[in-house]
Amino acid sequence: MDFDPTQDQNQLIDAFNALYAKWSTPDLVRRAEAVGFDPELWDQLGQIGAIEMAVPESSGGAGASLLDLELVSEQHGRWLASVPMIESQVAARLLARLGGSAASELLESVIEGKRIVTIGLHRVRNGMLKLVPGGAVADAVVALDGDRLVAIPVTGSQAIKDNLGDLPLADIPVPDSAIALAAAATSDFELAIDEWMSLTAAALAGLARRALEIGVDYVKEREAFGVPIGSFQAVAHPLADSATASEGAFLLARKAAWSAESLPERFSQLAPLSFAFAAETAQEASYRSLHFHGGYGFMMEYDIQLYFRRAKAWPAIFMEPRRAYRLAAVRRRAAS
Repeated sequence: MDFDPTQDQNQLIDAFNALYAKWSTPDLVRRAEAVGFDPELWDQLGQIGAIEMAVPESSGGAGASLLDLELVSEQHGRWLASVPMIESQVAARLLARLGGSAASELLESVIEGKRIVTIGLHRVRNGMLKLVPGGAVADAVVALDGDRLVAIPVTGSQAIKDNLGDLPLADIPVPDSAIALAAAATSDFELAIDEWMSLTAAALAGLARRALEIGVDYVKEREAFGVPIGSFQAVAHPLADSATASEGAFLLARKAAWSAESLPERFSQLAPLSFAFAAETAQEASYRSLHFHGGYGFMMEYDIQLYFRRAKAWPAIFMEPRRAYRLAAVRRRAAS
């Protein structure tokens, strides 16, 4: 099993890496923190077809596989992109699977760049949708209300939630004007959530690798007792452990995304497993890199704190790693 990107996939990686390197620099990430959203970056992603690529050709998209999207998500996490790209891709794929006039109309507006549509990771409870990623800036949210899927218009009544990662999170009330998309759609929704976990695992793996690079660069330069602190075993060995774990996170995230089409019976197990491992890896790698910065790591002008905070915040909007591991185990046992 070879998860090395093909030539076409390497071109895809290079294209998104170049875009993020220009439009999602640490300074631009900081500038977007007030709302957690960078409209200029979103426009650039629209021009390159980031959301359209996630949709099957039969529904008007470019027909990228989940593995293709996983490779893009790695760059998304590496550059801490301040846009809800993953959520919008997952929502668009869900709308394409649903079909029907209401879903197709909403999907068309997404592909044309007229609306930002995200997905509610949690089910509607007591007329409220909690912790919606991208909910602070989205035009609509696709969510599960009971066993039916609805499109909830965001009309300015959302409650924006302060959070550690400066993400555009919001709690959104469900109005009577919510548009019914499909009945008895629990399985479609659960597949979308698995796709979100898989792609977020890739983003967290990208985050972990970049956080590690920042830490390694710092310990090569910072000296104590006349030598770089990276020469001390107490510094070098933990960073080496994180390097090994980050490679494992990449491979597991790619295997999960690959399995969506090549081994679908395993995807529901690998998605939460990859999410849990990547979340743990990102948190540990960013913590170690920040720790070896000493007191400087907590200062806002140092980039490592951007990674440390998001490594905590990104998974927390859905579930902690230990719960994701438990979910993977439950599904594995059920399939035995």
